[in-house]
Amino acid sequence: MRPENIENFVGQDHLLGSNKMLKRLLENNYLFSLIFWGPPGCGKTTLAKIISNNCTKESNTWRSVHLSATTTGIADVKNYIDIAKNEKRMTKRRTLIFVDEIHRFNKLQQDIFLQPVEDGTIILIGATTENPSFSINNALLSRCQVIQLEKLSVENFEKTCIVESNDNKNDAGLMMIAELCDGDARKALNILQSLIGLKQENSEANDMSTKSIKDPFVSTEDVKNVIYRIVQYDRNGDEHYNAASALQKSIRGSDENASIYWLARMLEGGEDPLFIARRLVVCASEDIGLADNCALPLAVSTLQACQLIGVPECSINLAHCVTYLARAAKSNESYMALKRAQQNILDHKGPLPGVPLHLRNAPTKLLKDLGYHKGYIYNHSHIGPVDQSYLPESLSGINFFQPS
Repeated sequence: MRPENIENFVGQDHLLGSNKMLKRLLENNYLFSLIFWGPPGCGKTTLAKIISNNCTKESNTWRSVHLSATTTGIADVKNYIDIAKNEKRMTKRRTLIFVDEIHRFNKLQQDIFLQPVEDGTIILIGATTENPSFSINNALLSRCQVIQLEKLSVENFEKTCIVESNDNKNDAGLMMIAELCDGDARKALNILQSLIGLKQENSEANDMSTKSIKDPFVSTEDVKNVIYRIVQYDRNGDEHYNAASALQKSIRGSDENASIYWLARMLEGGEDPLFIARRLVVCASEDIGLADNCALPLAVSTLQACQLIGVPECSINLAHCVTYLARAAKSNESYMALKRAQQNILDHKGPLPGVPLHLRNAPTKLLKDLGYHKGYIYNHSHIGPVDQSYLPESLSGINFFQPS
């Protein structure tokens, strides 16, 4: 099922559509080191194989090597690079090395690619589902172009696993597979293959040839019996942080519908409810703050409820809290005041000002003699505010609750 040329490759129109630069470069076999980054089943490996196969078919100046970091050790990689060096020296042929799941090599191991990529001994194409900013070392990133691939759309599936029946209508069962597989073509094709296999077994059990089946397509009932919605979600990867960010921003924007959606997305993806609850505690002070002082106690209670109850019932507590926070009035006044005070400290030139003497405790005679606590006015001994400074003299007049 894997396409062998760019024309048959499905999806990634933002990279390979008409007149897109990457497509033009690849059609002309202009090769450079790449890191393909995208979710499972979006075509990273297929695209890399098309590139390597095309360059080696059309020119004898290239050879290609396909590796997987899940099964190849770093010693094997070193051996392939040594062979590539010999090939370049003796035959002038350069080597294209494709490394699938390249993030499985740690950042120190990835250093082995630096020099051969730098001196042109090899062209490296890596494929990864992990964010290269965190999984690929900076030196290698600077030598490669990162290409981000996207999930396949339902429309893309029409070209990968949807065939037309006699009445020229797309089969509903196949469309259901496309809709439920969350952009993963490999998953969709595997499920399709399994379902067709089951239909063939049923037909043989009924002493019928496969060719005699009146309706060879998969029905929606067939699909419902063997598949559930697959939510692509990595509790330690980008989706973990992206969804958490979307949830907090939706709450901040007072969009209760979006907030509940992202909560459901995280829960269905298998997110730890305690992680969500902790984010809500942060959100209660960062985004609601002084506008609704009930928000923080509710968020803390939600965290405790999740610890006591556990899944799946604690999702009800999370929904309660998320809805409240989304509907609550918003204020980041205290949060921003803290940020301004912190920035003031970081920007200060020279030693930080000391605590004013009158604000210091004087538990010993020596400290009293040095002027500690001298002149301090005890507020509770007076009716109304007292005229007393609480900041260092150099900060007099600064108000961290108001933008400068």
